[in-house]
Amino acid sequence: MRQIAALPYTTHADGSMQILLITSRDTRRWVIPKGNRIKGLAGHRAAELEAFEEAGIHGIACPASLGRYSYDKRKRSGAAREATVEVFPLAVTGQLSQWPEQGQRELRWFPVAEAACAVDEPDLQAIIAAFRKPPRDPGRFVRMLLWFKDKQSERTGMLAWFHALMPKQGRFFEQFENHAATLVAGADALARLLKGGPDMDVHIKEISDREHEADDIIREVLLDVRRIFVTPFDRSAITGLIGVMDDAIDQMNQTAKAIALYEVKAFPSQMQDMSALIVECARLAAEAMPLLRSLNLNATRLHDLTERLVKLEGHADILHEAGLKTLYAAAREGNPMDFVVGREIYSHLEKVTDRFEDVANQISGLVIDHA
Repeated sequence: MRQIAALPYTTHADGSMQILLITSRDTRRWVIPKGNRIKGLAGHRAAELEAFEEAGIHGIACPASLGRYSYDKRKRSGAAREATVEVFPLAVTGQLSQWPEQGQRELRWFPVAEAACAVDEPDLQAIIAAFRKPPRDPGRFVRMLLWFKDKQSERTGMLAWFHALMPKQGRFFEQFENHAATLVAGADALARLLKGGPDMDVHIKEISDREHEADDIIREVLLDVRRIFVTPFDRSAITGLIGVMDDAIDQMNQTAKAIALYEVKAFPSQMQDMSALIVECARLAAEAMPLLRSLNLNATRLHDLTERLVKLEGHADILHEAGLKTLYAAAREGNPMDFVVGREIYSHLEKVTDRFEDVANQISGLVIDHA
């Protein structure tokens, strides 16, 4: 038996993340919203529907799954049948006051680590635990070595006097993390924008505001690169990483501007799916930024994140090609201008995912050079 499931999550302002679990109706154990595949409906769309019916939530489901897990599904006759479930991340955007299975299940938000421990299936535990891994603790011994290193740098005499005159290492890591937060907010607004509806102007403004915030951050970074004597990475690596991150939010803003200019109100499924991929790309980039503080300890996790970013970009290329093909076929029988407008929007969306692949490449370069 093949099924689909949604992994509902929210991200707080401080970067912490929570996972929504629900109880099954029969055994009352903690599970994620899941159900059978629906003929004619893509897996992530079916997962969105299950999340609505079982938990009353709606959001943005990424079309690229996180993985699969198996469990024994009990039938009413008492017999068991193995079910394989494909899991899709779902960025929750709202909770409804009424839904079909309301009152039949318990709903609870868990921190990621606690959610992984709450479910029974080992493969599902692994999927949830890997969804957002905290930076590794260097351990007491390494912390002592770092403390000793700092003390050694506080030597007296001429060297200490010279060191005191030099600007410190700056706020590069904090700036990376702040910029990644603008990517998350911009991607979320972009996905909401491509859903259509009455609040499109609000989402366009949100993207523009986040792009302005990102511009302020990159100006700070470029200023610090010029004035800071000791930097954590090569200066070209710092400017390269923050540059491609800024290109990503710029392309989101260009997408929103094109939608406003041409007054587009409805969007095909491929465009919506590309925006959902962008939401997932932004989530991965935001997780990667704090890990840069300790490249040696977090090299394996950073490799996993960059690998998924590259795969998401490849998935976006497939959606882009399929969308253009569908758009062209429709324009031949209708208004040719629809193809011109749609192609421009598709182009901006593809460039956003391309820039996230560039982010992955920049991070991989840092790991190779410094880990």
